[in-house]
Formats: sequence, C-alpha cells, structure tokens
Amino acid sequence: MSTHISNNTSTKYPIRCPFCNSAKVKKQGKRKSKLQTTQKYLCKKCSKYFSDNEKRILNKTYPAKIILQSISLYNLGYSQQKASKLIAQRYKTIVPQRTISQWLNNYKNVCTFNKLRKQAIMLYSPDEIVETHTFMHNNLPYKFQIHRAKLKLLFNSGLYNNRFSDNKKFEKPIISYLKKIPTKEFPHHIFKPKTESGTEARGKLERSSQLKFETLKFVKLQKQNLANKLTNLALNLARTNRDRHQSVQDFMLVNDSTTIATEIPVYLTKYDIRYFLKRGFQLPLENQQTPITGHIDIIQIRNSLIHILDYKPEAHKTNPINQLTIYALALASRFQIPLKSFKCAWFDENNYHEFFPLHVVFPKRTESKI
Repeated sequence: MSTHISNNTSTKYPIRCPFCNSAKVKKQGKRKSKLQTTQKYLCKKCSKYFSDNEKRILNKTYPAKIILQSISLYNLGYSQQKASKLIAQRYKTIVPQRTISQWLNNYKNVCTFNKLRKQAIMLYSPDEIVETHTFMHNNLPYKFQIHRAKLKLLFNSGLYNNRFSDNKKFEKPIISYLKKIPTKEFPHHIFKPKTESGTEARGKLERSSQLKFETLKFVKLQKQNLANKLTNLALNLARTNRDRHQSVQDFMLVNDSTTIATEIPVYLTKYDIRYFLKRGFQLPLENQQTPITGHIDIIQIRNSLIHILDYKPEAHKTNPINQLTIYALALASRFQIPLKSFKCAWFDENNYHEFFPLHVVFPKRTESKI
C-alpha cells in the first residue's frame, strides 16, 4: 500500500479583503452593470468596500471571465479575430478585436507568454500546443498537462532569456519523464488503492494528506512574484472553491512563460530513500512505507533551476515543507538531477514562500561534496 500526499481542494475558504487581507467581511449589496452583476463587500477591519473582482480586473465593462478567456485563447495561438468569434459563440457577447488587443497590452507584463507566442505558434496549432491526459489515481481524476511549445523554447530559445543554455542540462531528463507519464511504461498502478493482499481495491485508498518528518534548519523566504498576480487573475475563472486549483493551473500553463507542466504524478521508492541515505542525507524515512506518491501542481523552469510550485489557498496558514521536499526528492530521483537544482514554493494570490529542498535534508557544511 502506498502513502499518498494530496491537496484538499474542496474546503471552503473565506472571502478576503483585497486591501488588508482580512477575512472579517460582510456582504453589502450588489453592483450591476450592462454585462454582469457582482457581489459587494465591506471589510470590517479597514472599512473599505470591494467587489468579487476588485483589484483583479481593471476593466469593469466586461466580465472578468471574458477578458481572461480572450487572453488565454490568444496565447493558445488563436488570432485576435478568431478569439473574438470564439468568445461570441461561448458567451453570446460581441467583443471587438481592438478591445482584445487592449486587454493583451494591459496584461502583457503578467501574462508573459506573449514573449514566446510568435515562435510557439510556428511549432504547434492552438489545439496541439497543450497536451492533456486525465488519470484516475486514488479514485480521483487528475488532469496532467504539458505545454509542448515551452518544452522546446525554454531549452532552445534566446527569446526566453540569454541564459537559456543553462537550462539545456534539464532538457533530456525532464522531457523523457513527462513523455513517459501517459504511456504504459509509467507505473500508474502504484497510484491506485490496494488491499492487504496487494490486489487493487474498489474502495477509498487509505492515505496521509501530508507526510511529517524532522528537518534540518533552513532558510524560508517570503515574497511576492508573478505567481501571485497570475493566481489573482485565475481565481476569477473559478466558479467554486473546488475549481481553484484547476483554474490556477490552467491559466498559468497557458499564460505564464515558465510553466511547462501541471498536475505531475511523482513517486519516491525505498530504493530512492536508500540512495539518499547512503550519500549523507538526513532523511528519517528509512522505515516509511513506500512508494510515496503525489501530484505536483506546477513545474517551472527559470533562473537555471527547476521550480516545484504548490497552490495553497490561505498559504500563510500552511507549512507544506515535508510535502514539497518529498516532491523534489522524487523528481531528483526520476530525473537523475542533483537536488541542488531544485527550488520549492507554495503560494496563493497574496503569499509566496520558497526554499531550497537540499537545505532541508542535507547539512550545508558538506553540500559542496555532492
């Protein structure tokens, strides 16, 4: 039986004030416009009024979902004219091409895929640029996605940055692993419930939501970056709290310049643990039941590092250090890339916490020896 590290996306999270982040808010009527109705709120802490999409979408004429879907359609490779037609078909709303052009310009500093789009659309058509597979793991559907164009451009294009050659060492192992996931070569069976006899079970898998183990002292940084801004936009597309993870993943995959894959299944075996222990890692998992499985929300390639990102609503209240470190160890084993090449983070629309997983399980004084 495997141990599974999972995210709970069904919990209801409170509405927060976009000005002071307080959850002490109350409904204060509704705001109506020609195309939408939004709920208004009053913050009891800072006494400011805001609406559902306050400080997320500057344009108040069109609903946020139309603005963001137009941007996403364009970054998938559709022309502005075609995006306008698709929006009209989907939402029964006519959006002029010049309006879409204005939205693209307004959000180009957040939706940074625009830097790669020209090259990307020469490689893949809009319906081919993102590869999607849904797997039933632990009796739940997981939507695994790869951005095909970014997999090529982030390793080979100077438009990404002038240090793209530093990423070259990641290209072969990352692509090899990601391409194997949808095939029979990938061990999907370890992500399914098992009975005591080892046969596949029909019932719910017994699993831990988060693995706990003692860590070394390490530095955790708190900051804000594009992930917060992208999340702030993406949450406008989530109809319910259950949709939050998927909305953030989908939006970042299409519109961010560094996100290459989402909902990536990973696993750590007892052989992986033994390998790390023999090399001096302080990883108190020698008696842990394996394989340990999980699904990484987002993988990015930037600043010559592999970034493992986990979306956590109310990120300031969570501490998934163990979970993210296991993810990094699992990928380091699967990619056969040193753990020092990884950086982990968890985030929401307001918070971004990051750390080096190597420092969590390996003493700094001997770090230069590995």
